[in-house]
Amino acid sequence: MENFVVSARKYRPQNFNTVVGQAHITTTLKNAILNNHLAHAFLFCGPRGVGKTTCARILAKTINCTQITKEGEACNTCESCVSFEKGASMNIHELDAASNNSVDDIRALVEQVRFAPQAGKYKVYIVDEVHMLSASAFNAFLKTLEEPPPYAIFILATTEKHKILPTILSRCQIFDFKRITNNDTVVHLEEIIEKEHIKAEKNALQLIAQKSEGCMRDALSILDKIVSFSNGSLTYANTLEHLNILDEAYFFKLLDYLTAQDLTHAMLLYDEINQKGFEGDTVLYGFAGFIRNLLVCKDKASAHLLESIEGWRDQYLSTAQKVNTSYLVSALNILNESEIQFKMARNKRLHVELALIKLNFLQQALSLSMEDGQLVKKKLVDVHYPIKTKKIIPLSNIVVNKEAKLEIESSVKIPPVKKEEAPIVAEPSPAKAAKQITSLPVDQNGNKKNLLAALQEKYGSQYQIEEVKESKSLDIETLQAVWNEYTAYLETTTKHSSAGTFKLAELQIEDPIHFTVTVPALVAQKFVEQERMSVMEKIWDRFQNRAIQFSILVAAGEKEDVPLHLRLNSKQKFERIAEQYPLVKELKDRLNLEVYF
Repeated sequence: MENFVVSARKYRPQNFNTVVGQAHITTTLKNAILNNHLAHAFLFCGPRGVGKTTCARILAKTINCTQITKEGEACNTCESCVSFEKGASMNIHELDAASNNSVDDIRALVEQVRFAPQAGKYKVYIVDEVHMLSASAFNAFLKTLEEPPPYAIFILATTEKHKILPTILSRCQIFDFKRITNNDTVVHLEEIIEKEHIKAEKNALQLIAQKSEGCMRDALSILDKIVSFSNGSLTYANTLEHLNILDEAYFFKLLDYLTAQDLTHAMLLYDEINQKGFEGDTVLYGFAGFIRNLLVCKDKASAHLLESIEGWRDQYLSTAQKVNTSYLVSALNILNESEIQFKMARNKRLHVELALIKLNFLQQALSLSMEDGQLVKKKLVDVHYPIKTKKIIPLSNIVVNKEAKLEIESSVKIPPVKKEEAPIVAEPSPAKAAKQITSLPVDQNGNKKNLLAALQEKYGSQYQIEEVKESKSLDIETLQAVWNEYTAYLETTTKHSSAGTFKLAELQIEDPIHFTVTVPALVAQKFVEQERMSVMEKIWDRFQNRAIQFSILVAAGEKEDVPLHLRLNSKQKFERIAEQYPLVKELKDRLNLEVYF
């Protein structure tokens, strides 16, 4: 019985022309070979199963070929190509960095680089999954990778480019492989089934390409499994059954039930899906992809983004025109949140059913927020209010008595209104009343009355009008009296430390609105600062002057005994330690350490 070889190995590309979906890379490599512009180090990065290692092997075989074609391909007939095909070539070395990621493995590789090839022009070293190397292994590889011998070429392959050190990236010529499109995958699968004499429907191949998500190796593995499952005859039905994929017909039915707000049939359909063994997250994920496809089909310009087999394309386009865009966007948001929270839900089935209930009543919720087909924005109030403005009275119309300063209290007392009386519009405040008097009345002699007399005559019975008390300048007797009163208050409130500080403080007037408080120590200064606002209220009230302020001075007395370690800065501390313990300084010098102060 002949040994079976999986399709991924049997149909692995042997030259650049047979590589699928990476024309931008294969063309570059062929031109570099023909023009003799080969770099000493390459980095192939991209998703799994897209041809990174395959291209590395083809490149290694081609550059050692003795009869390269005009297209830059290997001849596959010379001694070097034949030995490569048999796996006996001594010029190509492959290292799996996932299992050989230590410093010793890289050092052994570096030792091999020292020896020139016995036959052929180049020695090629292919390091697969290079991101798995340890940091020490990367560092041991740097020098050799930067300046290798002229006969050595390194080809590094990885699926996680971000994990590679920048120093490695800067030394390599980087090639980014892209995912293989569904069309390219289907064409390649059709070539294989033709060679293998397998019957397959195109819909089945499109389903395999969609399931592989751009990975050719996965697509070939799926093909082998379904060929064995279906005994060499691939149909859409058996492919759907084997891959455990929900048929899109279920999603079209489910959407019809939800848009019609037929919750009963929607729940029964989900029960049918659940009975077939599909998990809730599969339903949410599949339905979200279905809604996404409908969204891209709303516009013909984006319809090419549809990720589905050709058989459903027309139905997608017709359904997309029937469903409102706002419903699709809101439904996609609900499905996305439900899929994220699915893992945390204890009752998985109830979680999915709750999402279906939301989708069932989503159209009704959207209709409540629409008015005449337009989205209604929320308003804080239903009534529009004009901007309130105040008329500015010219300064020339307001007469101020320069001799007597007036103060009109903002709080006014309005006499109570009896219940029998009709409601009365409130009188304007005294400040407003003063501004409304543009022309002052005159007395019997024809002289104008001052503002205070006019206000007393008009509003004297309703408001209390007082003259502003004259502010007083600071004098030491009154100031000391207020200070002593506050000291007594501190003692009654059991603030003995603050009271003691206030007793020892010395007051000195500097000018009419400023005085200084001299205290014996820094601690006393903190006690005075804590009581500053309270004592200032007392002083302002006594002198009727809120412009008064004071400063706190600390008397120059004996210096406090501060410990030595508190007086020294970081640099002085290190110098003192190094002076007492010379080994510390020797350790710093021998290890070439830097001390940051």
